[in-house]
Formats: sequence, structure tokens, C-alpha cells
Amino acid sequence: MVAYQNIYDSLAEFIASMDPEKVLAFHAPADIQVRVEVLIDKKKSEGLSEQEQDELAHYFILEHIVRLAKSRARLHLSRA
Repeated sequence: MVAYQNIYDSLAEFIASMDPEKVLAFHAPADIQVRVEVLIDKKKSEGLSEQEQDELAHYFILEHIVRLAKSRARLHLSRA
């Protein structure tokens, strides 16, 4: 994932600069949170199909970007 770090940082900065307060208030919809929990539990108990592994990996990437954006949003607000 290191090779993509610059694009993740750039995207996070772009998102955070739009409206830092909205970025900090953002949470994934409940149905997405449930789906991720189901995939994690299934991974631990019986394993995932290739498609499910790919789906879970995408969720983790998006979570990483959102966390970066929230961190940047906090910086924007502290500087304001």
C-alpha cells in the first residue's frame, strides 16, 4: 500500500479542505458497517471468497482515506 500513499494523502487533503467539520462528522452508513463486520467475522471463521477479499480490501482502503481526511480536517480547524 506504500506505493499509493501519495495519492491517498492528496485525496484526503482535497476532501478535508472542502468542509472540515462535515468530514469530521462523516460516518459510514450502518449497512456498510454491518457488511464490513460480516466480512471480518466470515474471514476469521470460514474464510472469504476472492470477491469478498477484494471487497474487504476496498473497504479498508476507503477507511484509510477517510481517517487521513479526518486527521487533515482537524489540522485545518486548528489553524483556523
